[in-house]
Amino acid sequence: MIVDEADIYIRAGKGGDGCLSFRREKFIPKGGPDGGDGGRGGNVYAVASPNVETLLDFAGRHHWIAENGQPGQGKNKTGRGGEDLTLELPPGTLIYDRDSDILIKDLSTIGKPVCIAQGGRGGRGNARFARPDHQTPREFEPGAAGRERWLHLELKLIADVGIVGLPNAGKSTLLSRLSSARPKIADYPFTTLQPCLGIVELSQHRRFVMADIPGLIEGAHEGAGLGDAFLKHIERTRAILHVVDVGSEYGDVQPEQAYRTIRTELEKYSTHLAGKQELVAANKVDLTGGEEAASQLETAIGRGVLPISAVTGKGVGRMVERLAALVTQVKSEPVGTDELPLPPHRRQD
Repeated sequence: MIVDEADIYIRAGKGGDGCLSFRREKFIPKGGPDGGDGGRGGNVYAVASPNVETLLDFAGRHHWIAENGQPGQGKNKTGRGGEDLTLELPPGTLIYDRDSDILIKDLSTIGKPVCIAQGGRGGRGNARFARPDHQTPREFEPGAAGRERWLHLELKLIADVGIVGLPNAGKSTLLSRLSSARPKIADYPFTTLQPCLGIVELSQHRRFVMADIPGLIEGAHEGAGLGDAFLKHIERTRAILHVVDVGSEYGDVQPEQAYRTIRTELEKYSTHLAGKQELVAANKVDLTGGEEAASQLETAIGRGVLPISAVTGKGVGRMVERLAALVTQVKSEPVGTDELPLPPHRRQD
């Protein structure tokens, strides 16, 4: 199961209190102040880890608290600093301040820690307050509180190619043929209930990541079906593979209507998403009338269509090469935060 949203509370560690102490040794009756400073509180960091795929760990645990700093001691000993807390998140996670809806960080770079809550400073011990005119200070400072906040985590999968289409267009079958991914496949709609990633291997050590998105239906941008929950996962893809069923008699949706329905949903959800590079594949041409329907679809939409069969493999090799070339063409374009427009109710910090 993929968990792509979670709300968590984080708190950095409190700084340790300063120490009130005076030197007490034999034959040194007026040793003076020797109270040390408190240690700093632990920071909270977030880092994108390739070993984490979902936000499941954060959906089940809502409070993440770093260690407090230790208080100072006599003999001018500084307290030990608190251990930092590092949250390992899947690449592609957007971190929002839940209360203000401000985007704090887009974790699109693997292995680069980002401080999202700073620990409190340790308090000063009384030795810090000694002056020529104030030689026995009894002042000391308590440690400062660490920053605390509620965060909203939102995962947007990072893939090179996103597969879109109506339910039962053959997207999962195609992904299972091209990669080692094993999505659920059945002869009824909405068998794919969550995004599935697969790595497509090509000759000459080439590869790209492909994401199968649950089938879209009319009104998906408003929450109909499953599309509204998962459309965000193809916002980061470099290209879109639009799979259209041209050979099945399942339902009464014509191929041209199926193509235009999905295009409309992409445009209504995000003009940025609709403007991505797209390759159209007419699937199930192995069935009776499939080749003719693929040709008619190409004429109707006024653009090139690749006839394929995900079951028999017909035309799939040519399609993969076209996808690889398309990914290479746009690979130099950024896919981070600057490319992703924020929803109207959200702001960037």
